[in-house]
Amino acid sequence: MRTCRASAAGKLTVVLATIVVVLAGCGGGPSPRAWAASVCGALTPWRSEISKLTSSTDEQMTAQTTPAQAKENLVRLFGGAEKASETARRKVEQAGVPETDNGEAISAGFRSSLGKMRDAYGRARDTIDGLGTGEPTAFYDGVRAAVETLNKEYDASALDTSKLNSEELKQAFDEVPECR
Repeated sequence: MRTCRASAAGKLTVVLATIVVVLAGCGGGPSPRAWAASVCGALTPWRSEISKLTSSTDEQMTAQTTPAQAKENLVRLFGGAEKASETARRKVEQAGVPETDNGEAISAGFRSSLGKMRDAYGRARDTIDGLGTGEPTAFYDGVRAAVETLNKEYDASALDTSKLNSEELKQAFDEVPECR
């Protein structure tokens, strides 16, 4: 599970750094600085929630609880991560399209990535909710499998930043207080 936490934080850093890399100036949307501030403002609470989820999931996997208690807690935790991801996605959507070249693609990429993460958490929640708790070994094997699938889906949902290249946006993400 520690890998998941480091991976999520690392991916967020890469996403922010690369998103910063696309903006040049189109007209009509928020400036790169305003957009970066809005996006970081949306992602900061999400990142905190995901970090908390990872720690809590680690605890649930090692705690001396019954499978039924662990199931209830994990379903609640993954549901919280799903909700936090949707909230972040909606806030990025509300931030609009940055005034830059490829602004629509950049905004859509962020929203899509967060939507895929939201869906991965929802599937993990549903999978764990469907597990029986009568046999502890089978339950925890099912939880491990659900978390492995979540990690793979989470990795696959990372924003492809290879086409995002704007010094103006990169500078904005580096400078706005909301991104620090």
